[in-house]
Amino acid sequence: MKIGFFTDTYFPQVSGVATSIKTLKEELEKHGHQVYIFTTTDPNAKEFEEDIIRMPSVPFVSFKDRRIVVRGMWYAYLIAKELELDLIHTHTEFGTGMLGKMVGKKMKVPVIHTYHTMYEDYLHYVANGKVLRPSHVKYFSRMFTNHTTGVVCPSERVIEKLRDYGVKTPMRIIPTGINIEKFERPDITMEMIKELRTQFGFSDDTIMLLSLSRISYEKNIQAIINGLPEIVEKYPNAHLLIVGDGPYVEKLKDLALELGVQNHIQFVGEIPNDQVAIYYKAADYFVSASTSETQGLTYTEAMASGVQCVVEGNAYLNSLFDHESLGVTFETDEKFAETFINYVESGYQLDEKILEKKMYEISATHFGEVMLDFYHDMINYFKTEVAIEKESTVSIERIKVKLTSLRK
Repeated sequence: MKIGFFTDTYFPQVSGVATSIKTLKEELEKHGHQVYIFTTTDPNAKEFEEDIIRMPSVPFVSFKDRRIVVRGMWYAYLIAKELELDLIHTHTEFGTGMLGKMVGKKMKVPVIHTYHTMYEDYLHYVANGKVLRPSHVKYFSRMFTNHTTGVVCPSERVIEKLRDYGVKTPMRIIPTGINIEKFERPDITMEMIKELRTQFGFSDDTIMLLSLSRISYEKNIQAIINGLPEIVEKYPNAHLLIVGDGPYVEKLKDLALELGVQNHIQFVGEIPNDQVAIYYKAADYFVSASTSETQGLTYTEAMASGVQCVVEGNAYLNSLFDHESLGVTFETDEKFAETFINYVESGYQLDEKILEKKMYEISATHFGEVMLDFYHDMINYFKTEVAIEKESTVSIERIKVKLTSLRK
């Protein structure tokens, strides 16, 4: 198949969406399919990129590290038409997503859509939440997805929300898989791990908590910091390493100072992609209280790296961490410290057999396979819908002809 991905964000922009798209592209290509990415320009992008069509864009007003298309859509459509795409897969509800739907309609091919973002969690970024309301998100999401062939939902939370919005289009839960090899990393030695921990002043008996994400309000790192005083009281050797960057860094630093735990927290900033696995492996526990994730790749990355997790739960995460040796979830922000302390006290050791079973479930290989199954099901569904539509059109025309003859 020739498949067109339409997205407003792609590398070199770093995001979970970009990672998910790249992973899926590589898996589909392993199965012999051709994948073309239609996306925005980026000042840091290479001058020539194979199979990537970029349209002139500008930074989005409230997310300067994200971009929106301003022109070039007709040119992109002509390229899509020339490529004779068999299927369109949109990854945004805006700019290029609208273009993808237009291309699909004109070329009469199925349009699959992945609902990556829970927009209600981000309304505060647009005019402090005074312009866009949840009702606007509900209306627009329903309008966009109900005019696609099928919708990919990364988690149960997404599918429940879309059903609540009134979405009737066929939906399937397909979490993004990860490249297991990038995080298993047998090349990372104990010496490398010790060197990293020493770099931050950690000894062998330091309990290292790792937070790794974009540092923004909705990632809820503040809940982890709020729980740290109780943890430090129990374990004076506990330290939190916060990896990532974003608009909420200074407020988190102020919070740490206010709570008196500034000496137990270090802000690392962004790190090179090839070093992420080392940080996971150096940690004793991966922690997160984010409630804005549709799934959250960092959870599966941490799991694949072999670090136990203490994270705020939801339907997806509760099923992901279904064995205590892998990690544990907590219900509310206030339960973080208590849950963390109880988990450390329990002394659960990572069960390699349990972890091995999970590896295929969260792998990019499995991700590609289940996505292809959905593609094929939706292609057949699309053909059926087109056939029904044609039959309805023919029937209406027959009725018109008969009525015309009767009038005569």
